[in-house]
Amino acid sequence: MRNEILKMLENNSRIDLHDLAIMLGTDESMVLEEIEKMENEGIICGYPTLINWDKTDTEKVTAFIEVRVTPQRGQGFEKLAERITNYPEVKSIYLMSGAFDFAIFLEGKTLKEVSMFVSTKLSTLEAVAGTATHFVLKKYKDHGMILIDKEPANRMKVTP
Repeated sequence: MRNEILKMLENNSRIDLHDLAIMLGTDESMVLEEIEKMENEGIICGYPTLINWDKTDTEKVTAFIEVRVTPQRGQGFEKLAERITNYPEVKSIYLMSGAFDFAIFLEGKTLKEVSMFVSTKLSTLEAVAGTATHFVLKKYKDHGMILIDKEPANRMKVTP
């Protein structure tokens, strides 16, 4: 039952508890108890809301940063990753295989703000050997949700 609950919550974290219980063929108290257990165990870490910021008047820049590091003796990547996670600009950080060690996604108000973060905070960390910053120009799909506007069905197509 746990995996079914997780899949349903991942697709819609606002699903009604009653509806969830019906889909699982059980009662609400069992579902609620299982969800609370998974929250306490750290399996369910939160219920974020996905916002398409391009449809608002809020200016926001998203960047993907490749980071090469020199792991610290006896600490590996963990201590550095923990330090980087404490920056509020950092939205996600992943340990990677391949040409770089960390993939970092961060948000800022402007390109300059993001570049200042990289040059004054991230690049100056002792273990950081190099970075490459990529700015997100447009999001088409995020967290499994398609963000592309569909054309209205009644709109005529124009051909050259």
